[in-house]
Amino acid sequence: MSVVSTSRDRWLDLNDLLRELVVQGLIGQDAAEQALTNRRHVHNNQLHPLEFIASQQLDDLSRPGKPLDLECLTRWLARQAGQPYLRIDPLSIDVAAVTPLMSYAFAQRHKILAVAVDREAVTVASAQPYVSSWEVDLAHVLKLPIKRVIANPAEIQRFTIEFFRLAKSVSGASSTDQKTNNMGNFEQLLNLGASDQEPDANDAHIVNIVDWLFQYAFQQRASDIHIEPRREQGNVRFRIDGVLHNVYQFPPQVVLAIVSRLKSLGRMNVAEKRKPQDGRVKTKAPNGSEVELRLSTLPTAFGEKMVMRIFDPQVLLQDFDSLGFSSDDLRRWQDMTAQPNGIILVTGPTGSGKTTTLYTTLKKLATPQVNLCTIEDPIEMIEPAFNQMQVQHNIDLTFASGLRALMRQDPDIIMVGEIRDLETAEMAIQAALTGHLVLSTLHTNDAPSAVTRLLELGVPHYLIKATVLGVMAQRLVRTLCPHCKTAQDVASEDWQALTQPWQVEPPIAAQRAVGCLECRDTGYRGRAGVYEILQLSDSLKGFINADTDLLALKRQAFKEGMRSLRLAGAQKVAAGLTTLEEVLRVTPANETKSWCAD
Repeated sequence: MSVVSTSRDRWLDLNDLLRELVVQGLIGQDAAEQALTNRRHVHNNQLHPLEFIASQQLDDLSRPGKPLDLECLTRWLARQAGQPYLRIDPLSIDVAAVTPLMSYAFAQRHKILAVAVDREAVTVASAQPYVSSWEVDLAHVLKLPIKRVIANPAEIQRFTIEFFRLAKSVSGASSTDQKTNNMGNFEQLLNLGASDQEPDANDAHIVNIVDWLFQYAFQQRASDIHIEPRREQGNVRFRIDGVLHNVYQFPPQVVLAIVSRLKSLGRMNVAEKRKPQDGRVKTKAPNGSEVELRLSTLPTAFGEKMVMRIFDPQVLLQDFDSLGFSSDDLRRWQDMTAQPNGIILVTGPTGSGKTTTLYTTLKKLATPQVNLCTIEDPIEMIEPAFNQMQVQHNIDLTFASGLRALMRQDPDIIMVGEIRDLETAEMAIQAALTGHLVLSTLHTNDAPSAVTRLLELGVPHYLIKATVLGVMAQRLVRTLCPHCKTAQDVASEDWQALTQPWQVEPPIAAQRAVGCLECRDTGYRGRAGVYEILQLSDSLKGFINADTDLLALKRQAFKEGMRSLRLAGAQKVAAGLTTLEEVLRVTPANETKSWCAD
């Protein structure tokens, strides 16, 4: 129950709040009086007193140089009232469970929002700690005690509208048919008397749900949206900073309608539910920028699963600094990309940031004086500075045949999405030999292995020596949340595991992931690249032959200054950007101490 014992409701008063802030030394008397004067000219009396104070941008005397923002004021109010503070994280709230606890009208009237429920209590967020008349009624109806928390009034209002609107849309869509449509469900249950009609994909409720999914994904910085059908409840998950998070559960028939709506938007065959399909959608993010989404469907036991990959230009086209390049990495990479002809390869597994690196590089190279052409499968993002072509296997437009056509287009720079076979490799080599700069990707664990991969495809060693300028392997590590990271000592054995065989002094203090509301208790926020760059010098080319000794090639590369992915990660650990555990998680092990330069 509430820790505030009062027989009468007492709504927060601006005068009282300002007076208390002055008494506690958080604002000056002059600032308080000016705020009161400004309030007389404000016609919106519905504004919460804390929201009004925050809008005045008053200096926080307890934190010189920083304003007294709404979050600070909310924390202060929680301390004043003796109630727990809560920063609402929509990803951690079971919207389907909390919205039935009270009506939208009741929540709006009392400016409250249920944020959690279990067998013990219902947790309700409020920004009016001394108003408690609603508690008795709610506890009586729900037959559960009320646990109160203080939350930001603007977020309470925003999420009340969002949660109830979503719940209403799901309820409206579900009422069309209470039983799941069995089309495409390989594990069918016989529902006697049930109709097979699924909700209309163009129904206003489904349109609202899809719009909410897009907006929510953009707000949460998601890179992928997964919609997964199940027998009882379909799941929606977002991939954020490389990790999947559960977002919402929908009834099975609503999931089918959502997928149908998205297939329609992506110009896919809505009636075909047995075959995998691909499509794309262009929409706008909340900031107004255009965002492309690549759609992919897969028939599963309970219907079509859909994954949408979000290609935000602000993510794909960045500065090299924000990608995580060190000054030495950048110098070596720019030395290679400045060459007029040759092949440059970027390697790494799916999701390691190869596309982002290539698009950022190509954007720098695409000056009005050059003709830059790409062949991709699929085109990740439309970029006006490039001439982009997409692989289409149904008409035999492959990487190799597309590259052959590009050669007749007077190109200066060519980007090939991936070298998968000998024919594509031979065409890329032919382009490099005839005076073009070619950039492409391979799937190898590290940079030197790209040489042996080309040999395995059947490329002669002398052509590799003649055309390959260099290889860059990369991975993405999650960067530490700036709001909660704390210093910690590094165990010498852990540091040696990361940096062997190099003799590198451990940092005096590294940082560790803690977890807070800003990072959803992960301890990480955002990602940065770690890079292993191999420049093929004349001495290194001497190690490439029909029976290339990969170990000898690696040893020589390290002698000439190449750093392993783990060593590059260790530098980010020492700089306080990430953790030792994160680097060990995403980078391949240093195979042998004999790599070390003598």
